[in-house]
Amino acid sequence: MAVNSKKIAVYAVVVFVLYVIITDPPKAADYVQIAFQGISDAAKAVGDFFTWLAGGAK
Repeated sequence: MAVNSKKIAVYAVVVFVLYVIITDPPKAADYVQIAFQGISDAAKAVGDFFTWLAGGAK
């Protein structure tokens, strides 16, 4: 049977995340904060774009 490479990648990411959480919780919290800040910035940019678009794209 061929092993699905996507499944292997997901397992590798899960193992890495668990390793970071167990070995260095403050660094893991920093990573989560960075990720949520990035998501927040992206959502704000999309909102700004649609506001600009709804305003006539001027």
